[in-house]
Amino acid sequence: MGVYSEYLDQNMSFDEVTKMRKAQLKRISEIRGRDVLVYASNWSSNIPNAPISIDPSDVLPFNDQLSNLHSKDIDIILETPGGVAEVVEDFVSLIRKNHDHVGIIVPGTAKSAGTIFAMAADELLMGSLSALGPIDAQIISSGKRFSADAFLEGLKKIRDDAAKNKKLELAYIPMLQNLSPGEIQEFENAQKFSKTLVKKWLKEYKFKNWTVHHSSGLPVTDKEKETRAEEIAAKLGDHSFWLTHARSIRIQDFRDMKLQVTDFEENPDLNDAIMRYYTLLHMTFETNIYKIYETTTSQVYRSMGQMPPIENRDIQKIPNPLVADVQCSKCGVGYKVQINFGKEFPLEKGAIPFPKDNIFKCPNCGAESDVSNIRLSLEAQTGLKIM
Repeated sequence: MGVYSEYLDQNMSFDEVTKMRKAQLKRISEIRGRDVLVYASNWSSNIPNAPISIDPSDVLPFNDQLSNLHSKDIDIILETPGGVAEVVEDFVSLIRKNHDHVGIIVPGTAKSAGTIFAMAADELLMGSLSALGPIDAQIISSGKRFSADAFLEGLKKIRDDAAKNKKLELAYIPMLQNLSPGEIQEFENAQKFSKTLVKKWLKEYKFKNWTVHHSSGLPVTDKEKETRAEEIAAKLGDHSFWLTHARSIRIQDFRDMKLQVTDFEENPDLNDAIMRYYTLLHMTFETNIYKIYETTTSQVYRSMGQMPPIENRDIQKIPNPLVADVQCSKCGVGYKVQINFGKEFPLEKGAIPFPKDNIFKCPNCGAESDVSNIRLSLEAQTGLKIM
């Protein structure tokens, strides 16, 4: 049985998922012998308008959780669709202020600015599900998002065609009329910035202890480190090679670039701990929570419709029991489902109880629906266990 199926069969409450998630995070910390910090976004979130990307509002909670770590060597567990590279630069600056050796663990996905972040590690750890992505800067112009690299390539083609034919094709004129020299410079700067960060961090951190060539035994020079970093940055930012910004870059791709990556699956105990944590993380995201910053002993959640901490809440204001209208997705018949928080209450007239096994079976047609995500979401919002 897979780990996800194993946990689903346990019908855990939100608090139980949280405790088990923390236990696996502590296990990772003990195996690695260092503190662990998590920055994770629900990048596949179906919560409308959830701000899941890396943005300036992340700096405060990130630094808050980072301040709880005291070991010189730390690991960052990273899960993100990407975001603002300048914020990643702030993250790295905060981390490097007090920590000498940084490992970045990517159990699942760290794309775009997340990949830039991963290049600031002394050690990058990935598994078979791990995927990073191209770092070509994404820009927005006239309401459309596209690659700065692809745009500049297209602009160069227009210039080359115009120089060759000594005239500008009419089809290009409307597009060029909407562009200013300042915007073009901004696109060029965005393209350079991502590659500059990667080059700097690879040389300064990833290649810090690369002193001897494995093949020849000869010393590695600063110039060779700089050249290798430049080659990797150029490859990661090459839109014409990857073709799409969403492309997944995996362990072998990095090894082909001559970048060392630790395959955490080679350590069975570590692999089990990481994948159990990752599964429980995604079970946590089956609520209204869309970002988590956490250590083994603390956490900050960001959620839509966020409520204050349980100790600051007036519990009496939460409807208990809560009676919700539910409609069967198959036959369309509606029901009133009673949800009891904290203790059992007599069923209200015409209501049916929330299923203890999280499987709602329609009394009319017998269709079954998994409502475990509803349980987790309500328990996360109220701080109370559904009975």
